[in-house]
Formats: sequence, structure tokens, C-alpha cells
Amino acid sequence: MNVIPQAVRDAFLKAIGPIARAFIRAGISPNVTTTLGALVVIAGAVAFGMGYIRLGGTLILASGLLDLVDGQVARSGGSSTKFGAFYDSTLDRLGEAAVFTGIALWFVHGGVPRARLPLAVVMCMAALASSMLVSYTRARAEGLGLEAKVGIAQRAERVLVLGASTLFFGAGKQGVLLFWIVIILAASTTITVAQRVIHVARQTADPGGRAANMRRDTLPGHAAAFRKGH
Repeated sequence: MNVIPQAVRDAFLKAIGPIARAFIRAGISPNVTTTLGALVVIAGAVAFGMGYIRLGGTLILASGLLDLVDGQVARSGGSSTKFGAFYDSTLDRLGEAAVFTGIALWFVHGGVPRARLPLAVVMCMAALASSMLVSYTRARAEGLGLEAKVGIAQRAERVLVLGASTLFFGAGKQGVLLFWIVIILAASTTITVAQRVIHVARQTADPGGRAANMRRDTLPGHAAAFRKGH
């Protein structure tokens, strides 16, 4: 289940096509675009931490746009590489860590009433952890030759919920809106992780009910790297 319909996603990708083509003509590589997007999202995290909530939301949305553009540039320009995909995914995780850290810092420095502070910080940590797991479950499934592009809170949904809400409405009185946005993100990403686990479990079960015979690494996601000496 995808909250944003595929038709809407496709229409938006078509709309940003001219931007991607302009980047290609200018010779701007996908990795440069990825780096720029990461810098923008880190700037957004700093804005959140300093209490400039609307600016933070604007920058989060801008980083999401750049994330889409770099994918379009890579595909349309024929410059997709394995390293580019790895680099993009790594900086996406860095950006999410920065954003939730920035929000947590704002909560700590008076963004929410003191009575609500412990829960607010815990929810930031939960939202960050579950967002990382959303990405990990997909990456691990694809590493096993499976597909896991399901869930109610994929990256596009997370960027839209956080960015658009704070851009238009700020943090709300005594931070109540941002507080609830973080709770919603923590809950929805946790649900998404569960959806992906169930989705992969169904793919790995054969029609007779026996689990597919797939080798499991002792350290999931790392054993191959250790065997190669990295």
C-alpha cells in the first residue's frame, strides 16, 4: 500500500523532468546533486534546531525535490552507477539523522512544555530508529533478490508530512503540531517496517507452506563484506 498514488508520483516526476534535463545540460552529475540535497537537508536540520521551523520545513521539501532530481538525472543522463545508488542512500540516512536530532534539540531547548519533553525526545529517537529500519528492510530484501517497496510511510511520504506541515503551519502553539508530527512519523514508520517484514515473509514462503531455502548470513548485511576483507 502506497499513500501517494503511483499516478501522482509519475505526474510529479514528469513535472520535474525539465529541471533534470537542465542539470544534464549543465553537466551537473547525480552525485553532485545528491551532495547538494544533503547539504540542504542538514541546513534544514540546523534550522529546526534553532527554532526556525518554517524555514526547516521549506528546506526539507527542497531537499526532497533535489533527491528526485538526482534520480532523474541519473536515469535520463545514463549516469546511474552502483556507487551513486550507495552514496544517495547513505546521505539520505545522514539527512534523517540530522533532522530528528535537530528537532530533538529544539524540544530540549524549550520547544515543548517541560512536562512533555521526555516523551518528545523519545518519539524523536523512535522516529529516527524506525525510519532507518524502513530503509534497511528494503535494502536487505533487495540484497536477497526480493522486493519490499511497500508501506504507508516511505521516504516521499515522510518528507511531505514533515516538510509541508511545518512550512505552512510552523510548530504550532508550544510546539504541539511538531510534537504530534513526530509521533505520527514514529508510528507510521514502525507500521511500515512491519508491512515490509510481512511482505518479505510472504515472498519467501512457497505455495506448499515451506519457507524458501535461503541462506541467512550470521551477520545480516555484513557477512559478504567481511568475506571480501572490507
